Amino acid sequence: MTLPEILQTTYPLPAASLAKIQALAEYVELPKGTLLFRDDQLARHIYVLQHGLARIFARREEQEVTFWFSTEGAVLVSIRGYTEQALSYETIELLEDSRLFRLNMHALQELYRTDVHLANWGRVMVERVWLQTEQQLIARQFRSAAERYADLLRQNPQLLQRVALGHIASYLGISQVTLSRVRAQLKQAPRS
Repeated sequence: MTLPEILQTTYPLPAASLAKIQALAEYVELPKGTLLFRDDQLARHIYVLQHGLARIFARREEQEVTFWFSTEGAVLVSIRGYTEQALSYETIELLEDSRLFRLNMHALQELYRTDVHLANWGRVMVERVWLQTEQQLIARQFRSAAERYADLLRQNPQLLQRVALGHIASYLGISQVTLSRVRAQLKQAPRS
């Protein structure tokens, strides 16, 4: 996908607004393992993922808890850094060599002040991130591990080939042993 195609899936922009945000975008290629955001640093950019895979996680004591995966077409942003200009809660790591567009957060905020279409794009982008977060929270509270795994298979089956099982288990809020058990049960279940 091109940058305009990705941006337009979030919110339709007129040509003039699209040109402004494209002029701000810097194309970057970053290797697997790159940390785009860290929970101990102030985020200064947002990223649009053209190709690759990212994992969003938080640290709890000595453990990393994965709470989201982002694939092609995603906007990668530290919501706390974006809305409050404060340290991130999360760390965002690239799980594959990736091609991205980097947007300076301060310059993007300036565009929002002068272009209502871009301001609406930013609002809708944040609303989508919040909705995804809410859906994940509700799933963890009200759905079983098997249901969460089945949802993952239905919504993002390609993740199983692209993501380590330890990260998937963390995302589902279960141990790797429980994940193995759930996978075995689903393989044995009769298909309808």
